[in-house]
Amino acid sequence: MGVSLQKGQKVSLTKDNAGLAKIIVGLGWDEVQQSGGGLLRGLFGSSQQEIDCDASAIMLKNGKFVDKDDVVYFGNLKHKSGTVNHQGDNLTGAGDGDDEQIVIDLSRVPADYDKIVIVVNIYQAVQRRQHFGLIQNAFIRLVDARNNNEMCKYNLTDNYSGMTAMIFGEVYRHNGEWKFSAIGQGTTDPGLSELCRRYV
Repeated sequence: MGVSLQKGQKVSLTKDNAGLAKIIVGLGWDEVQQSGGGLLRGLFGSSQQEIDCDASAIMLKNGKFVDKDDVVYFGNLKHKSGTVNHQGDNLTGAGDGDDEQIVIDLSRVPADYDKIVIVVNIYQAVQRRQHFGLIQNAFIRLVDARNNNEMCKYNLTDNYSGMTAMIFGEVYRHNGEWKFSAIGQGTTDPGLSELCRRYV
């Protein structure tokens, strides 16, 4: 069982994990169950649209976003360096466990990248009138890919009503170590390109 993190906490990934190379960043969420409707709802189906959350990794150089190719998401599953790989899009968030996973090979991330920001945005949030207040049990966890041991997990517990995107956390280099920071910052960015602009 890994370390349970609170918002704002930081933890070293490599300090006590000699030889750590690859980590799996798992992200999960569930849709809040809408109450009411009863029989009519059952007969006519739910008018509630499923919420499609998209996890992405934004790779920064000296804390800055400098190249559109440095975003790994459902439309660009593999970074050009081969060190950050998205495992594919989950359209609904249904089921237990991780909904989306991003694998990072820390040992091979090019030296000019110092930070990898893990974000999640709701696909077409504005058009669909959806926000993170409709989502529960959201989490980010980091797993040692060698043995599938969970190293740390951060459960988001704040009220994110009205927020359409989320900065979950950052994997970053500091004094030769890789660390993770639990951020949990909701934003009203309508999409991934706006999230990237925060780091320009």
